[in-house]
Amino acid sequence: MPEIRQNIITRQWVIIATERARRPDQFRSAEAPRKDLPRHDATCPFCPGNEAMTPAETLRFPQAGPWQVRAFPNKYAALSAEGELARHVEGVKRTISGVGVHEVIVESPLHNTSLALMAEAEIEKVIAACLDRYHKVFSDHRVEAVTLFKNHGVAAGTSLLHPHCQLIGTPVIPTEVRQRLERALRFYDDNGSCIFCTTLNEELKDQVRLVAENKHFVAFIPFAALSPFHLWIYPRRHNASFGMITADEISSFARILRGVLRKLHFGLNDPDFNLVVRTAPRESNHIRYYHWYMSVVPRLTKAAGFELGSGMYINVSRPEDSAAFLRGVTAE
Repeated sequence: MPEIRQNIITRQWVIIATERARRPDQFRSAEAPRKDLPRHDATCPFCPGNEAMTPAETLRFPQAGPWQVRAFPNKYAALSAEGELARHVEGVKRTISGVGVHEVIVESPLHNTSLALMAEAEIEKVIAACLDRYHKVFSDHRVEAVTLFKNHGVAAGTSLLHPHCQLIGTPVIPTEVRQRLERALRFYDDNGSCIFCTTLNEELKDQVRLVAENKHFVAFIPFAALSPFHLWIYPRRHNASFGMITADEISSFARILRGVLRKLHFGLNDPDFNLVVRTAPRESNHIRYYHWYMSVVPRLTKAAGFELGSGMYINVSRPEDSAAFLRGVTAE
């Protein structure tokens, strides 16, 4: 019989469609979509030698010699870097000037690699670059919230296949962030504890949805995952902001992220996916009731009319089965 589960953090109900369920290995794509990419593409603006095709850099590592990671404003930015923040209200119509920051972080000089195929030390440099730009963008007085994200593959929304992630600093706190903050505060008021820490402790106790863990991080598939193989990577240490990550934690984060993505890469044949760092806005960096984490969302199914009409998702893979499958993937 199908089961309807609730995600305690988002308050969303999810139908675990056991009678429509597919075996975890049935989500493996028939052909890896990026297997024939060249190491260098002369037409790619993110490849070495084509730096003039992108806006002026905001970060380059290392500064001298061939670069390994670089960052720059998005050429087709969603928000304008110029202008002042202004609000306008006219009846029910409310607007804010579209100012903010939108940057691209190129993760490697190689056109045909990915985080799953990079060395742990290379991923550490990517995380360090994201952290640097995160702090720099928050130094802009107009920015209230920063979203770090990665689109891997066409189904995930990417337009350039060269490995990269993005960062957007917005002058407002996005609705999803605000709702998570409000729900977390309500749980803290009712229980005197962080809802994220409570969730993490439950998952560590249950074990059945764990995928990987190390000294500082735990990767698991939520009890009410919205879609097949939807993963969360939680820091063990309570902290509301990604910006408070330590050097030691960066190493652990790189290790577990690489391990999880390699399990997806080799277990499911390099599926398209999104990564999102869910972190507190500027005003909430040190609150006790919020806990930053990363969502890893493979794009293995599509939302359709029911999801759009109801706000409920149908997951055709039991989270426990998905986690067991990934635990069994040898990716080293």
